[in-house]
Amino acid sequence: MDKYKSKKKNSRYLPKIISWDLIDYKNISLINLFISEQGKILDRKKNNLTSKQQRLLTIAIKQARILSLLTFKNN
Repeated sequence: MDKYKSKKKNSRYLPKIISWDLIDYKNISLINLFISEQGKILDRKKNNLTSKQQRLLTIAIKQARILSLLTFKNN
């Protein structure tokens, strides 16, 4: 009866965006790292990003979806 069990998180560890990585809608290989299997944008805590990087990533993902470089929903 261990009262304080350590809970293991069910998350994958993602690499941080390096300063020379360009967060752009055309950089699909980088964008795909930060999208879940269902096609949702992962949150900042799972991405290990700063708030500025997360905002730029969100804008890039939305632009790529509008230009049909990414799907809106993965089946």
